[in-house]
Amino acid sequence: MKTISKLIVALVACVSLNSCGYNTMTEKEEAVNKAWSNVENQYQRRSDLIPNLVNTVKGYAQHEQSTLTAVLEARSKATQITVNADDLTPEKLKEYQQAQGQVTSALGKLLAITEAYPDLKANENFKELQAQLEGTENRISVERRNFNEVVGDYNTYIRKFPQNIVAGIFGFEKRAYFEAEAGSEKAPKVEF
Repeated sequence: MKTISKLIVALVACVSLNSCGYNTMTEKEEAVNKAWSNVENQYQRRSDLIPNLVNTVKGYAQHEQSTLTAVLEARSKATQITVNADDLTPEKLKEYQQAQGQVTSALGKLLAITEAYPDLKANENFKELQAQLEGTENRISVERRNFNEVVGDYNTYIRKFPQNIVAGIFGFEKRAYFEAEAGSEKAPKVEF
């Protein structure tokens, strides 16, 4: 009789948790984790392209060493900052985003150098790397947008009643969004 009672209690608990959205919360949380991995993959792709781009430019722009060094330093710093998908706090995401923003800024300066080197602009390796980098920047933008959409869906779901009660009990917490950096509405100014 005790086994049957335990089985009934377990069954009622499963049905209750399912109807309160526990399984859906878990699915949505996993979707956030997957979206975050996609964002990181695209940033890694960009990071992998940077040394090739710098080496190609180096051959043409020997005296632009400070810009080349700045790109590599920004890349190095950005690759050292990692954020676990389970710990996407606004502070950690902002730190990660700032490091990636420094890479973007440094790359902008590097690409601006090409205006002074017509031979470099005509170099097939450089053209291919630039196209790869532009494509990667677009992919980053798409993945960040997708991440924000998935996070919004997840955050909304766990804040609705009665899911908010289940979310509180089982530790489902809001996730941070990617946000535009301060001043990003203005075009960057490149000076040499």
